[in-house]
Amino acid sequence: MPSFSKQLGWSLVLGLLLATLVGPWLLPFGPNTLHLDAVLLPPNATFWLGTDTLGRDVLSRLLAGAQTSLSVGLVAVGLATGLGVLVGWLGAMGPRWLDGLLMRVTDVVLCFPTIFLILAVLAVLEPSLLNVMIVIGLTSWMGTARLVRAELLSLRSRTFVAAASLGGVGRVRVWARHLWPHLRPTIITSACLGLAGAMLAETGLSYLGLGVQPPTASWGAMLAEGKGVLEVGWWLVLWPGLAIVLTVLGFMLLAERSDD
Repeated sequence: MPSFSKQLGWSLVLGLLLATLVGPWLLPFGPNTLHLDAVLLPPNATFWLGTDTLGRDVLSRLLAGAQTSLSVGLVAVGLATGLGVLVGWLGAMGPRWLDGLLMRVTDVVLCFPTIFLILAVLAVLEPSLLNVMIVIGLTSWMGTARLVRAELLSLRSRTFVAAASLGGVGRVRVWARHLWPHLRPTIITSACLGLAGAMLAETGLSYLGLGVQPPTASWGAMLAEGKGVLEVGWWLVLWPGLAIVLTVLGFMLLAERSDD
């Protein structure tokens, strides 16, 4: 039976997915619909989470921001995981000179904080949703590559792998039947951690104005807007901040390795 932390993680993540997929269809307002007679209203019967400085429904924008963050996270992590698995596999299974070259490149990239790499690239590129996805993915593969390489080097020396190779089993079949099942939990754990990191990165970039551009809803942009009117519009910071915390917590809990 899954542990309590695993159950809580699944509940938070499934709640996010349900809200993202179903929520916008149930709301009476669009995320960019202006209500000029309802500017900065606190939570009430009409606008459950209040309105922002332009009279937009905070709940609608919160759910639209969830779609943005989840889209960025999935695309960026898919790109980072694919690149990381490829580099780690080539390093572990390829010739030693290739392993040394790939790991030195990985070490060099790891010397630079990821957020600085992202900011440096986005300073050249035009900020957009697609660019944010690609940049986060291309600057987040290093941890996965090192994990995959270390796991494959450990598995390659195991008795059952050596026995399969000596028995004439092809390399593709050894990978599919003996290496991949043991490697899969490591990749899933890395992907869950990467999702949390990618969503936080997108939030931070949007908060700085370098991520998703208006009028597209983003939790980071909502926080930046609410910061300026915090004394009279506390709900503009509370709801996106709570959404960020719960989402990241959910993926972090799912990333916990256990024997359940």
